[in-house]
Amino acid sequence: MTVSTLIPNPASPDAGLFHAADQVIGPHLLGLAGVGRAELTAVLDSAVRYRELMRTRETSEVLRGVAVCLAFFEDSTRTRVSFELAARRLGAMPIVVFPQGSSMSKGESLLDTLQTIVSMRVDLVVVRHRSAGAPHYLARHLDAGVINGGDGAHEHPTQGLLDLLALRDAWNGRFEGRRIAIVGDLAHSRVARSAIFGLVTMGARITVAGPATLMPEGIADLGCEIAPTVEDALRGADAAMALRIQHERMEKSLIPSTREYARRWGLNAARVHRMNPEAVVLHPGPFNRDVEITSEVVDGPRSVIWRQVENGAAVRCAVLERCARARGAAR
Repeated sequence: MTVSTLIPNPASPDAGLFHAADQVIGPHLLGLAGVGRAELTAVLDSAVRYRELMRTRETSEVLRGVAVCLAFFEDSTRTRVSFELAARRLGAMPIVVFPQGSSMSKGESLLDTLQTIVSMRVDLVVVRHRSAGAPHYLARHLDAGVINGGDGAHEHPTQGLLDLLALRDAWNGRFEGRRIAIVGDLAHSRVARSAIFGLVTMGARITVAGPATLMPEGIADLGCEIAPTVEDALRGADAAMALRIQHERMEKSLIPSTREYARRWGLNAARVHRMNPEAVVLHPGPFNRDVEITSEVVDGPRSVIWRQVENGAAVRCAVLERCARARGAAR
């Protein structure tokens, strides 16, 4: 059975879409690969300030007059809502685009649809698309800042940033010497990719575990240790992240059943107890209770899942402001 490759073939004509060693969070945020520690820290610091602002229900006018297109061509709740909320909190004008009812349903291309919208003086485009590399392609052709809201099985950079913020809070600001276990479908998870890129840059150690059919080639080359069992991955860890099992994996027979997956790889209270006493549990959501993670763990004292959700809007405030400033659109 073929297992997907984490690192694209450099000989591929599209390889440049994925390898961005000099990438910065400027007018575009396309991924966390290549983003340096100082820049990640600056965005997290800004997100903390916005988190405090949002807790007071106050708003800002920093993006007053800035038009932000939210172009979501895949289903989303957390990411789309948090981007829309972030835009409104900063005084921006969010415009939400869905494939149903748009010109794309009439046969128009992705680029032509978004070029039409950008021509109406839209400053930033947040795009989620099933095709890996779609935001990178758009960034080369649109006169607007492009923010990757999740592209295929490639990256989900704002999710990676909010996960980093949750861990920085839990770890008192120190990533060095800490270890996180990431468990589940590593082969198809854009969340895992962004988390790995960010965590390695910040100095954390990563252990991954999951079924062989869901473990990508090349993951060890990114600095990850592969554990044979979930118990081995969790033993002595400072955090654990469970990844969602998608129903299409069942249809492709990549796992025998959700019951079997929960038995062998699910995060339950007994397994979580193997971690360090102050360790925390994350899940990017949406989660399947009692499959990749039990309700007891989701709602338990180690869970920071709802903190992750709260961090989402704050991180997206920080990213929107940073990209808008680089475009010269922010106040």
